[in-house]
Amino acid sequence: MLQEISLFPVLLSLKVASFSTLAALVLGVGAARLLARKRSAASSVLDVLCTLPMVLPPTVLGYYLILLFGRSGLLGPAMQSMGLQLMFSWQGAVTAATVVIFPLVYRSARAALEQVDVSLEQAARTLGAPEWKVFFYVTLPLASRSILSGAMLAFARGMGEFGATLMIAGNIPGKTKTLALAIYDAFQAGNDELASMLVLVTSAICATILVAAERLLGRRHA
Repeated sequence: MLQEISLFPVLLSLKVASFSTLAALVLGVGAARLLARKRSAASSVLDVLCTLPMVLPPTVLGYYLILLFGRSGLLGPAMQSMGLQLMFSWQGAVTAATVVIFPLVYRSARAALEQVDVSLEQAARTLGAPEWKVFFYVTLPLASRSILSGAMLAFARGMGEFGATLMIAGNIPGKTKTLALAIYDAFQAGNDELASMLVLVTSAICATILVAAERLLGRRHA
């Protein structure tokens, strides 16, 4: 019975972490590609904005998301007219997690791209390769391990996202209750057995991901 109760939050957290990591990977690498090796006032401002979710409290991020996607938010009415609903949905949980973990992917991707040997990229350009080929066939493969390691850390962080998810997706059993929310509910209800099991499951998943990321970085520096 305990396993049946715990199954949905586990699966939902894995789903949310997977989708949010994929979204953060695409957006983070794109932003890193745009800002890497740039030194200007505009790039500094954009870098701060891309990093800001890392230091802001999750509840603040959640509030910003409500102002943006809520029913009376900036984009809320337009999204409703198109039949799109982020508030109190698993898609909203994905959106919240993506915003929270984005800086982890962005920072690791930018550092990795800046460490790529410029002479290798220049050699590809000299041979007539367009910029998109230089990026996808030279730059990205050389930076891929560090980027993948950052994505794995982001996935682990996404598994435990709580504050922003609670504000935009709510805590609806069987719909938006993730592992972090289920642990909180179990603790509040005095169900120590369920809370302990969920804590162990979350810890095991995150520890496995961290070990894999460490091994990946270890191979890179070997």
